[in-house]
Amino acid sequence: MLLELATYSDWLYMAAAGIYVFAMVLHGAEHASERSAKPVLVGAGGPESTVGGEPAVEDEPGGRSRSERFGRMAVALVVLGAALHLGSIVLRGFAAGRWPMGNMYEFISAICLAAVVTWLVVLRRAFAARPAGIFVLLPVVILMFLGGTSLYTAAAPVMPALQSYWLVIHVTTVSISSGLLLVPGVASLLYLLRRSARTGGLIAKLPEADVLDRLAYRTTIIAFPLYTFAIITGAIWAEAAWGRFWGWDPKETVAFVAWVIYAGYLHARATAGWRTARAAWINVVAFATMIFNLFFINLVVAGLHSYAGVG
Repeated sequence: MLLELATYSDWLYMAAAGIYVFAMVLHGAEHASERSAKPVLVGAGGPESTVGGEPAVEDEPGGRSRSERFGRMAVALVVLGAALHLGSIVLRGFAAGRWPMGNMYEFISAICLAAVVTWLVVLRRAFAARPAGIFVLLPVVILMFLGGTSLYTAAAPVMPALQSYWLVIHVTTVSISSGLLLVPGVASLLYLLRRSARTGGLIAKLPEADVLDRLAYRTTIIAFPLYTFAIITGAIWAEAAWGRFWGWDPKETVAFVAWVIYAGYLHARATAGWRTARAAWINVVAFATMIFNLFFINLVVAGLHSYAGVG
């Protein structure tokens, strides 16, 4: 029975990843349809009607443009993928008989789900950010591919050192906050590209730069306290497991460096003269540091976290 649950979990994981890829394809079709759409003429030989200074796009039956329909279908697929993704994590927990965050495969799965749910929440409040969906889903798909292939681990109990309620508290908060921070990291990178774009193309179809900037800032404001709490609970768990709160383990050190950079981003974002491109660059560096900590430190550098394969 447990083996069957693990198999179903793997199938749901692969199905979710496939649906995210299909959603990316629809987002691509959304951008392509918008570029190829023809302006509407007002009357025979009349001037083009405009919306916000841009030529208006002829609507499909039902009052929505083709690009709008593709974009909404992509979002609907992301919702379906998130539901299957959640089912995969739940079944994994039942199959392993523990909290499903005991190795890199499970940790990456949780990060990706947190990122996808964060993106869906963002769209509920700022649907104008939808054209950035293809760029948000890209790192999610890459991470899920790596997790489901080279980092995959069969469902099984974890070693005694991880059989602690701190696994639930610390690792869950780390994975959720990391997933949350993925979205503003991508948003800040797109913000920089949007500001520097001098020609048309895919970048020109992104949301306005100020929309991306607000998205990055507001999401980081929510994620940063959770990331702070994750570091604190990690120190408490370290004291219970190893007899000290902080030992400058590589994982601890890089996590603290990322925390300092994110704090610097929030400070810069509230400081005159640093609120735009400079702050965005700091956020991108913080995001790169977090990704470095997730992969290089966990998989290459030897440390107290090496046995766990988790954050």
